[in-house]
Amino acid sequence: MDAKDAPLTQLPAAAVAASADGQFLWGFWYPALRSSRIHGRRLATATLLEIPLVLGRDAQGRSFALRDVCPHRAYPLSLGHFDGRVVECAYHGWQFDARTGQCTTIPSLTADSKLRCDRIFAGSFPCEERDGYAWVLLADPEGRGLAPETAMPEVPELPKFSSLYRITHLDADLGCSVDHAIIGLMDPAHGPFVHQSWWWRSRRSIREKHKEFEPIPNGFRMSPHAPSSNSAPYKLLKVYGGEITTQIDFILPNIRVEQIRCGPYWFSNRTTVTPIRRDFCRLDFCAAWNLFPWLPLTPALRFFGKRFIAQDQRVIEKQQPGLRVQPKLMLIDDADRQARWYFELKTAYLLSQQTGAPMKHPMAGPVTLRWKS
Repeated sequence: MDAKDAPLTQLPAAAVAASADGQFLWGFWYPALRSSRIHGRRLATATLLEIPLVLGRDAQGRSFALRDVCPHRAYPLSLGHFDGRVVECAYHGWQFDARTGQCTTIPSLTADSKLRCDRIFAGSFPCEERDGYAWVLLADPEGRGLAPETAMPEVPELPKFSSLYRITHLDADLGCSVDHAIIGLMDPAHGPFVHQSWWWRSRRSIREKHKEFEPIPNGFRMSPHAPSSNSAPYKLLKVYGGEITTQIDFILPNIRVEQIRCGPYWFSNRTTVTPIRRDFCRLDFCAAWNLFPWLPLTPALRFFGKRFIAQDQRVIEKQQPGLRVQPKLMLIDDADRQARWYFELKTAYLLSQQTGAPMKHPMAGPVTLRWKS
């Protein structure tokens, strides 16, 4: 049996980590697309974890997500008609309830047919909207839903600390596996080399850092601390004269959240890296803030954010030929410890799903990491 096909419980520890590399994580909410793409009776499409989805909004304005495959002849449901209640397949006219996926009509059936169309379902997935995204809960590839004894996890939401704020969004395609994109996201040492600019970092700005980390459910936290003094954007906050703190969380399967606080003023951002295919993923960045209300921060944030993300995109593109001949990574302490925790968390989650046992967190308690960046 090949290691990638063997149950994780039958593999040695080193092989478990290798087997977890590249695997999808089920049982989590993933952002499918921006809410603005779902309007009226139009159907929208997305792909998550190699599952084709069709999304829309019913007559009551509630979003829904179905597997974009008719169970009859595998025709895309997204090519059919939607009347606000049912999605009709364009191939044979089969109709499916938009929210449950239950078949309601098969036009070819005669009055004496014994076929119960209400026992036929197109795969359906819970779909909720937060922060301008339609999130889809993927429990399994077929859209059968969570097991009855499984509690519905909460939909991720960007932390906000006042009723008035501004919000913006960015996205980018990344031509790599979700694992390589995520560990690049949490890598603290590449900044002065990849993101060199007058407004962020340079080689001359490299200095020693030490950060406290602590375990949190399904992830880990860089405990609240003063922001790095060599980051120009953080220096702007000194205009408020208060103590500035930042906290960074990573949470499975793919979420990095940063909160920056200065008295009543705050800036929050969330980055998710969602697998589309095993070799392709999408980065979604969402930020909200109540800082500097007199400044046009939205266009500035989008301009600099796009440049920042484009720098990472170029690195990922140039990295791919090397990964094909050297897929095994060299992860060192302490700069790469977060990447190691990610793989260990992912492995622990996969083991818990296979065995039914509670997930064992790889961190026993608080840890101090030191590196230069």
